[in-house]
Amino acid sequence: MVKLSVIVPFYNVQQYAPDTLKSLRANAREDFEFILVDDCSRDETPDILARAERELPGAVYVRHEKNGGLATARNTGIDKARGEYLTFLDGDDWLAPGYYPQLVGAIEELGCDFVRTDHVQCTARARTIHRVPHGRRRVVMNPRDAILPADRSTSVDYAYAWAGVYHRRLVDRGLLHFTDGLRTAEDRPWIWKLHRQAESFATVGLMGVFYRRGVASSLTQIGDVRQLDFIRAFDQVVAETAEDRDAEELLPKAVRTYCAIISHHLGSIERFEPAVARKLKSMSAVALRRMPQDVLEDALESMDIERASRLRRLRRRPASAGVAA
Repeated sequence: MVKLSVIVPFYNVQQYAPDTLKSLRANAREDFEFILVDDCSRDETPDILARAERELPGAVYVRHEKNGGLATARNTGIDKARGEYLTFLDGDDWLAPGYYPQLVGAIEELGCDFVRTDHVQCTARARTIHRVPHGRRRVVMNPRDAILPADRSTSVDYAYAWAGVYHRRLVDRGLLHFTDGLRTAEDRPWIWKLHRQAESFATVGLMGVFYRRGVASSLTQIGDVRQLDFIRAFDQVVAETAEDRDAEELLPKAVRTYCAIISHHLGSIERFEPAVARKLKSMSAVALRRMPQDVLEDALESMDIERASRLRRLRRRPASAGVAA
């Protein structure tokens, strides 16, 4: 049986894919498989992956005929995966040698549904360590207990699918797939669903994923309309949390996080194309009015004056005709 399935979407990353694949080779094991999903790249990425299918032990190459985005590409990989455990890697990131055997060893030792790990963020030559915002290491807990408090960074704010490993039973329970078609913030509804519905998790101090920031083709660097999918993602978080048995306790966290993300995008609105910037303001105003208003008001009261004032002004903004999330 395959022990670990690694799902790696690629899209127009010919510059970085060779390093990613080299790091996978340094983590290969006879019971590991690497599912390489090309999301209809238009550069040389497909040729690089076709070679990798022949040369990388455990490689399985899948190509989309139509670009579907990261969430859809990951779902393709999940559907192909045969492993007892699953994990993710993005096609422009890389791994420390021998990291995956350690990761599998950690989840086997702990016996929980999923394990979260730290990572290294790489921006040009700078390296920054980012840790899971959860202080208890190698202690198995109920994931619901790691969602709160509302006013501090917690495990649901550490929304990196590749920073961890997941037992196949989460696939069987319908908890590991992403919302199909989301172009950004796809990890947000996903991590909230895991924490609300999985039964056990733990964090460990492994640090073998190197997350590359500042890639020109990354959506974090592009100010087009795809960025606005964060509204659809957080609408889903709020709607699903509102149906939860602990909605009264959890909704303040979901709403406050949504507000913080809206404020963040407004604070860097100059990077958006003008038409997209206008749409961001209009859609965000409508989103604020869609939230439970009592919970929203409490969230705004808990934020600093600058952010709260910005969001209150936006909430009063007249809705533009035809604007919807």
